[in-house]
Parts: sequence; C-alpha cells; structure tokens
Amino acid sequence: MEKDYREKIKKLLALAESPNEHEAKAALLKAKELMAEHKLSELEVEDAGKKKVKEVLLADMQASTRYNPWIISLSTVIGENYCCKAFYNRYSRKQLRTIGFVGFEEDVQICEQVFRYAVNCVESKLKDIKKENSCYDAQYRKKLCDGYGYGFMIGVQEAFEKQKEENKEKGWGLVMVMPQEVVEHMKKFKKEKFDEHAGSKIDVDAFGDGYMDGKNFDPTKRLEA
Repeated sequence: MEKDYREKIKKLLALAESPNEHEAKAALLKAKELMAEHKLSELEVEDAGKKKVKEVLLADMQASTRYNPWIISLSTVIGENYCCKAFYNRYSRKQLRTIGFVGFEEDVQICEQVFRYAVNCVESKLKDIKKENSCYDAQYRKKLCDGYGYGFMIGVQEAFEKQKEENKEKGWGLVMVMPQEVVEHMKKFKKEKFDEHAGSKIDVDAFGDGYMDGKNFDPTKRLEA
C-alpha cells in the first residue's frame, strides 16, 4: 500500500507550472487511478463502517450564472468520480453559490485537491480566451468562456467513464462505488434549482474545442515517465 497517496496526488496535480487542458485531464485521471489503487488496499486493513462523513465548504470557490456556471457541473463530475457528493450554498439575496463536498474525510481531501486543480486549469485557459478576444464585447467573450468550461467538463466526464471501464478490467470496479453513508448524508440538504439554461448560452465552437480535447488525448503520455 502507498505510504502517502495524498502526497503523490498533490505532486501529480502540481506537475504543470502552466496548466493546460491536456495535462489537466491526464493528471485528473492519474489521480483517480492512484486513489483506486490505494482504496483497494485500504479496504483490506480498515473497517469502512468506522469512518465518518465530513462536510467541507470551499469559501473561495464560488459560482454564478453570470460569471462561471460551468463550475457547478464540474464540481458534480469531480465529486461523483472521487466518492463524494458536491453541494452548494446560496446566501440570501446573493447570486453566488459556494461549492462544497460531502464524503469520507480522506476522500474529501482528494476531491478538493482535484477540483481546485481542475478549476485552476480551466481559468488559466479562460484568461487566454479573454485576451485573444479582447476586441469583442463582454457578452461574446462570456459565451466563449462558458463554452470552453462546459466542454472541459464533458471531456473530463467521458474520460472518467472510459477509465472506469478500464479499472473494472483491473478488478477495481467495485472499489469506487459511492458510499451509502454519503448518499444518506446528502438527504438533509435542501435542493435548490440552478439556472438550467445557463449551459445553453455558449459558443458552440468553443464547446467543441473543449469536448474534443477530452475525447482525443492519451492520459498516460504526460505521466508515464
């Protein structure tokens, strides 16, 4: 069993000094593979019933339909693939939603690291998009940014699904199932409807770029060495 798989994942997520979409998706997948490997061993030595569900709110990770609606969907995808559930709090008379995760403590730690890394990678790309299209109005730039953000999310989601099938062949398929304790804990949250049309106000080409990046890359190319 790895001595400290969390440290390995931290180093993995810090590989790229200037994050880009290819390195981001490769790192996210490799981080999940390390987590699956560890949990396979962990189940042999720990009593999962003794673990406690933890609820973590990320005060600096906020989303709104006006600025970055894709973060909500990305948090859901990341959470589901790291044995956690994403949630968000909306404070009265404010449009911002603060992102949080629910899960076993060690899972939430990993989930938070991966989520922050993913958001950082997307925002790095969005800075370039805004700079390259500075001559256009703000509404058009937002459509480009939202398109790329949602495309990145879909690309990562499909990559996770592909990896899930590969992990089943390795015998890890049942290890990454969402803990029932987490599912039960989520029932206490009040469901709030997020703007379901936010994702339709995007640039199709920008979305396609993000989507194809997720479909056409080798997740081991960057990290094998």
